This record gives sequence, C-alpha cells and structure tokens, in this order.
Amino acid sequence: MEADCAIHSFLERIAIVGPSMELSAAEGNARPDHFVSESLAMSTNADADPRLAPAIVHRILVVDDEADTAAFLKSLLEKQGYEVTIAKDGGQAHSMFVMRKPDLVILDMMLPGETGFEVCERLKTLERRLPVVALTAIDMEDARNLARRVGVDAYLTKPFDPEELLQQIKQTAQDVWLKSRTENDHPDQSKPVRFACRCGKRFKVAQQHRGKTLTCPNCGEPVLVPRHD
Repeated sequence: MEADCAIHSFLERIAIVGPSMELSAAEGNARPDHFVSESLAMSTNADADPRLAPAIVHRILVVDDEADTAAFLKSLLEKQGYEVTIAKDGGQAHSMFVMRKPDLVILDMMLPGETGFEVCERLKTLERRLPVVALTAIDMEDARNLARRVGVDAYLTKPFDPEELLQQIKQTAQDVWLKSRTENDHPDQSKPVRFACRCGKRFKVAQQHRGKTLTCPNCGEPVLVPRHD
C-alpha cells in the first residue's frame, strides 16, 4: 500500500508521456582488475570501432536507507574492485553526485523524503547518460513502467541474487555506453520532440529540452518532456 501510494503521488506531480523504454540487455565489462586483461584483448577491435570497447565502471553510488542492505552491497561491490559510496536519501545522493560523479547508481525506489523515482529524475537531468539500476522491494508493473519513464535503465527486485546484480551492473553500463555512442554517431537534433499533457494539450519542443519539466498553459500542471522517443 505504501509503495502504491508513493507511485501514484509521483504520477500526480508530473505528467508521464511518451512510450515505454526497454530495460538494458547488452552485456559489458567493468573496470576492476580481473577484467583488465579481457579489456586489453579487445583493444585491437576497439581501435577499429570504439563501440566494441567495454564500458568502464569504477565508482558506484548506492542509494538505500536500509543500513544492512547498504552495508551488504558495499561489501559485495568492493570485493569486486569497485569504489563504493553510500547515500541514505535523495539529498545525500545529490550531494555525493556533485562532489564526485559516479559511473553507475544502484537506487532503491522507497526512500525517506524524495522517492527513488524523483531521485532518478533529478540525477538524469544532471547527467542523462548516467546508468541507473533500480534495486527495490516494489514488484509492481506500475512501478516498473514509472521507473522506465524517469530514466531507470534496469530494474531488479529484493531479495536479489548477488551474481545477478553484478552481471546487471556490467550489462547496464555497456548498454548505456553503446546507446551514447549511437547517439553521437547519428545525431538528429533537428527533429522536434512531440508529446502531450494529460489534459490533451499537445507540445512540440527542441531536443535540448528533453528531461525538463514544463508547465502546461492549458491546465497549469507540470509536464515532463520525454527523454526518449
């Protein structure tokens, strides 16, 4: 019930528009030492096509207010060679992001104050290519759909398999990295973003407004410009 209320509260705050995105599915590699040799072995192909190079993840920001879960994640990830920072809420997450930008974020959706959905939206506004993995006890289709809308790249539920999480970190980082390379190779900044408010008012804005929140002149409600088509 608490999770359902949090989702609907966030939906009321913003207008959710645009089609759903698929969660990440491409496999990648992380930076820890035991992956270095594999990365070097790929260097020849990567020189020919940079998209073949593995994504590099070194710093991970874990946002979770459950002390036991946060401690377990920190231990698990540090054993894999990652540098891990813990944040208990959205405010700490934002501060730590500004001080030292992470390569990937593991984010709980139920947090004190701001929800994980709002935290993700804010971080993606600062860095839209930041890989975000949701790790939450909320196993609802509405939550998954909302997570996609605000920019979550992968969605795992608690209790979780540590090996699955480690694999998902690599997959998500690689998928986001490949997508950024594709966008760089095939930019189309001239194509306007088309979307609509819940009241029916239609909008057409420039690409640089993706991820921003506008106010609908028709009903006065906030409208989120879709990050993806």
